[in-house]
Amino acid sequence: MKKLAILISGRGSNMKAIAESCQNGVLKNIAQVTIVISNKLNAKGLQTAKDLGIPTFAIESKSITRKEFDQKVLTLLKATKVDYILLAGFMRRLTKGFTDTFPKKIINIHPADTNQHRGLGAYEWAWKNQLPSTKITVHYVNDKIDDGQIIAQADVDLREAKSLQEVEAKGLAVEHQFFAQALKTIFEK
Repeated sequence: MKKLAILISGRGSNMKAIAESCQNGVLKNIAQVTIVISNKLNAKGLQTAKDLGIPTFAIESKSITRKEFDQKVLTLLKATKVDYILLAGFMRRLTKGFTDTFPKKIINIHPADTNQHRGLGAYEWAWKNQLPSTKITVHYVNDKIDDGQIIAQADVDLREAKSLQEVEAKGLAVEHQFFAQALKTIFEK
């Protein structure tokens, strides 16, 4: 069983989808979420993780440097001996020292083709440009924003979307299924 840490900053919907997949879905008997860490003390996803029986930690990132934050997280991760670190709505860039500690073991999900759009606002970008489709990208993480090697991509049909909220809903529906499936492929190699 692969031991997973999930880093979040907000509601944790992808974290919840992964945890549920580990309990009853495509990741059952393959992986388990052993810790959820947030860089925001009030992230809604922390309560969701607690409700799922997953240990949680919050390290407020506002008042410390990236290096200090990363060091605190590294200490937690080393103590829990995780195999993979998943970024699921984690809105903080990791330092090179952090990413180099876990080469090809940190995985992110991004709601766009990282060759076309990196960083925040991917669904807004797709809506503003009236794209007929977008992609969800699962990729390895390096110290740059959404720059790591692409692992897998899934298409999201946006032709029927009439609002930004519909674009986001369509994208999240794909994210919640696709992330777990992409991880299963990696873990079974």
